[in-house]
Amino acid sequence: MKKPAVLIGFGLILLLIVLANRQQIDLEALRGGLERLRHWQSQNAMMLTVGFFAVYVAVTALSLPIAVWLTLAAGALFGFWQGLVIVSFASTLGATLAFLAARHLLRDWVRARLGSRAAAIDEGMCRDGPFYLFTLRLIPVIPFFAVNLLMGLTAIPTLTFYLVSQVGMLAATAVYVNAGTQLAALDSLSGIVSPAMLASFAALGLFPWLARWGLNLVRRRRAYKGWTRPSSYDRNLIVIGGGAAGLVSAYIAAATKAKVTLVEAHKMGGDCLNYGCVPSKALIRSAKLAHQMRQAARYGLTPVAPQVDFAQVMARVQDVIADIEPHDSIERYTGLGVEVLQGHARLIDPWTVEIALNDGGTQRLTSRAIVIATGAHPFLPPLPGLDQVGALTSDTLWQALRDRPAPPARLVVLGGGPIGTELSQAFARLGSGVTQIEMAPRLMGREDPEVSELVTASLRADGVEVLTGHKALACGISDGEKWIEVEHQGQTRRIVFDEIIAAVGRSPRLTGFGLEELGIKTNRVVETNDYLETLYPNILAAGDVAGPYQFTHTAAHQAWFAAVNALFGDLKRFKVDYRVIPWATFTDPEVARVGLSESEAREKGVAVEITRYGLDDLDRAIADGAAHGFVKVLTVPGKDRILGVTIVGEHAGDLIAEFVLAMKHGLGLNKILGTIHIYPTWAEANKYAAGEWRRAHVNPRILAWVERYHSWRRG
Repeated sequence: MKKPAVLIGFGLILLLIVLANRQQIDLEALRGGLERLRHWQSQNAMMLTVGFFAVYVAVTALSLPIAVWLTLAAGALFGFWQGLVIVSFASTLGATLAFLAARHLLRDWVRARLGSRAAAIDEGMCRDGPFYLFTLRLIPVIPFFAVNLLMGLTAIPTLTFYLVSQVGMLAATAVYVNAGTQLAALDSLSGIVSPAMLASFAALGLFPWLARWGLNLVRRRRAYKGWTRPSSYDRNLIVIGGGAAGLVSAYIAAATKAKVTLVEAHKMGGDCLNYGCVPSKALIRSAKLAHQMRQAARYGLTPVAPQVDFAQVMARVQDVIADIEPHDSIERYTGLGVEVLQGHARLIDPWTVEIALNDGGTQRLTSRAIVIATGAHPFLPPLPGLDQVGALTSDTLWQALRDRPAPPARLVVLGGGPIGTELSQAFARLGSGVTQIEMAPRLMGREDPEVSELVTASLRADGVEVLTGHKALACGISDGEKWIEVEHQGQTRRIVFDEIIAAVGRSPRLTGFGLEELGIKTNRVVETNDYLETLYPNILAAGDVAGPYQFTHTAAHQAWFAAVNALFGDLKRFKVDYRVIPWATFTDPEVARVGLSESEAREKGVAVEITRYGLDDLDRAIADGAAHGFVKVLTVPGKDRILGVTIVGEHAGDLIAEFVLAMKHGLGLNKILGTIHIYPTWAEANKYAAGEWRRAHVNPRILAWVERYHSWRRG
């Protein structure tokens, strides 16, 4: 929709409003006009009815401020019931026309300026739009014309708008039509809408909220039908799982002085501490140092081939885990006020958990609320022969390889996502001959193609044979050697290996906890609502088991919502917020992203402006010998509001934090540009990216005038 059409439409409406306001209307004028109409009405009743209906539709459609007077006139001319029918249908039809006018004249223009936020608004209106519209219609203090226009900008269906408006405006319409039947006794409009009347309507506006609360109560009772609620509870909260989500949930409960029990069947800290984030980053650091030793000439030093004692490398990995372990230990959480039980938990009913303790015996506890935080485990694909060759995973490799003096000489990594790519590069730098197999056309398919290209080039420079577009067909052992057969463009080949790591994804731990017996739906993850509640509102889920993200930081983020809703949901519930979710892949170069990527923006049809800053220009990157990579920022066209950021380069996972903060709190690139950054640091890259955007948006006319000003000042 073009601006001129919008402006013309507004101009016509404004002109009609001005013309209407020039004719002063009050009760005396209304009574006089009605007297003149009544005589004509007796001879032309049908014509007056049709004409009045048409005028009312037009007045409402054009949002003219005389609808209240027409409503009074309807009561005076036609009586209560006929007047109510005329005004009810005319006002709803006129409101719908105003709604459609706003939709066709303004909606595209407004949506273009809202950008990605428009989709979130549409989603909310599709879910709760009729409820909010009905509530607004019951409160006449809120101008109906404003509701008409604002709703036209949303995705609420036209028929829904019409039907809800027809019902929602009926109460206020009846009051004014009835007042019209008593027009002779009215001294002023305040006699219609007294403070008491307005208070009554406000109370009426609360009715839908009370009704929703009642419906939620009915749903809760229906969900618990057939179960007997305990008369009292042993705990306020039981948390099943001692990973990131479980630990944070238990911490919040203890901090708020709730009585909480945390149940963990294996190791505290979960997968991240023991098998994932922590050990992999420790391994990556050792591998990077080995790489730097080989590349020492770049720093003016004599390069040296590192003597890799792989057993010592793996011992260091275990030392790192041991150093961090106290942060997640039983002792720490017991000291915080959390009861920690080691064993396997199973739901018996919506309030009862049975724990098979690791040291023998069982214990049953009741709790008002339960948080399921059982995490995820590596997924093994249904590849024929994979079990025969003893495939390792990101969970099992640390124990299986810990005592080897050297890394596997021939290693196959199955999968081209973040885990597979990190492990491929690390093992290659430590001396393994690595072949990485990915069925998709490129590695790290969630990132932009240029990101994949940079990472792939880096892996190949480190000696990794990257096979993209290759489908794994089968594994086996022949003549004592393990092999995997792959197919590419109709051709098959066998790759011999010593070890194979399956890194094709992770699956939530869903079975063995009693979820099926309780009827809690589990498909790919535990099904939850926006508040992380399952079928039973007192049973919530957080972390990998709940999705949609499988990041430690997201699990901790969800845990706050799960714990607070579990403990205080009867008073106030909070919808989990996924608006700004960052992540990083710790390859060399690192890859970090938040919000939209360029590829996603293109797929979703989101208009964006792209600003790039190359790290080869950054002083600190040059000094560190790491002048490669870039910062790419996606913004609303012509504005500095950030829609997404991708960073490729050293410390990308740290650099992204400034953009995460900016997006979370609605700060634009101008704010980042105006913030002092220490020189020389990597963080300056963010400021320089903002500067690139600013330079691209300098008004050339203003610069021309400034140039003239300086010329004039020189004389």
